[in-house]
Amino acid sequence: MLLKQYGLITLENQNQKNKIKKLEEVIEQYKLDLEKLQQEQLILKASLDIMDEAEKKQLDKKINSYVRNIEKCISLLSHKQTV
Repeated sequence: MLLKQYGLITLENQNQKNKIKKLEEVIEQYKLDLEKLQQEQLILKASLDIMDEAEKKQLDKKINSYVRNIEKCISLLSHKQTV
């Protein structure tokens, strides 16, 4: 009887772990969607020129980050071509 209960509890535990994993994936997708929407909002505000100073700094920071990533990629590509 105890082995049967143990088996049922183990199965329930595995089911709960699977549910947690699925929910964590949903949360991660929501986080990505939220970030995308925040970027779109920032772009819209920039295009309408209704940004406050904090938002302008945030946009500049994002743009600088993109430029650094692009420069890094170009550097890696040019290094691979010379090798």
